[in-house]
Amino acid sequence: MRKSFFACMLLVGATLTAQSTWKADKAHSGINFAISHLLISEVTGNFTEFDIVATADDAFDNPTFNVSIPATSINTENSRRDDDLRSDRYFDVAKFPTLEFKSTAFEKTGEKTFKLTGDFTMHGVTKTVTLEGKLNGIITDQRSQKLKAGLKMTGTVLRKDFGIGGDMAPIGNEVDMTINLEMAQQ
Repeated sequence: MRKSFFACMLLVGATLTAQSTWKADKAHSGINFAISHLLISEVTGNFTEFDIVATADDAFDNPTFNVSIPATSINTENSRRDDDLRSDRYFDVAKFPTLEFKSTAFEKTGEKTFKLTGDFTMHGVTKTVTLEGKLNGIITDQRSQKLKAGLKMTGTVLRKDFGIGGDMAPIGNEVDMTINLEMAQQ
């Protein structure tokens, strides 16, 4: 009995220590979005600053994510539009400086595919968001000799759900997101 208890404790300890921290390699990662304009075209953009940290094992199974994005880093390659997006008409970055995502569930849907669900906070409103994802692969980095994982996630949020832009006719409600990540094990 005593040996069984210690064996179980060792197994639990090994499982807990198998988890490690992974951080987004910002030079090889991106948070991109697209939204319709005047119902005839699409405007794309990205956030130039972000911090993405995950906890996962060496196979990047069942990860948990914490994401922080400065709203001021919105970039659509048009400074006038970007300033407008930062204003109180849209993101109101003075009042709501950060977008955040904290994962709450991970579900494998295939050998390399998954759904990641979490609480997404934007413009002071928190909603549950589910992203479709794919683990592109895991390699050992030649220089650091640490693992790197490549992922792609996609999803859609409704800007009106977050109180952004009101009922403005020129822009669509659906914001399509594409997140490409190269996560480096720490």
